[in-house]
Amino acid sequence: MTDTTALDPEDRKIVTLARSARARNGVPEGAAVRDETGRTYVAGTVALDSLKLSALQTAVAMAVASGATSLEAAAVVTEAESASPEDRAAVRDLGGPATPVLVAGPDGTIRETVTAG
Repeated sequence: MTDTTALDPEDRKIVTLARSARARNGVPEGAAVRDETGRTYVAGTVALDSLKLSALQTAVAMAVASGATSLEAAAVVTEAESASPEDRAAVRDLGGPATPVLVAGPDGTIRETVTAG
């Protein structure tokens, strides 16, 4: 486990934003992504009868809808041990396979950093 204070300030920011989205909205996951210009997009899990998206998929969709053409990094705050293959695929589609995905627990502690690969 890694303390977020060891992270780059911009990465620490997206973890904090993801954690805030999860807590504020009372959803299972919170996520944030940073695009190529440094803008951030924050989202929570979407669980409608007709639409199911993870927090990270929603954050990527928000970035795309806002005109982002690439991602620098992504973060997800979740009870899960790792980012799902579907989440990593969404990040990879916009950011490329080398885009880092930070996976943190509800307390903000980094569990792992993987690439979208």
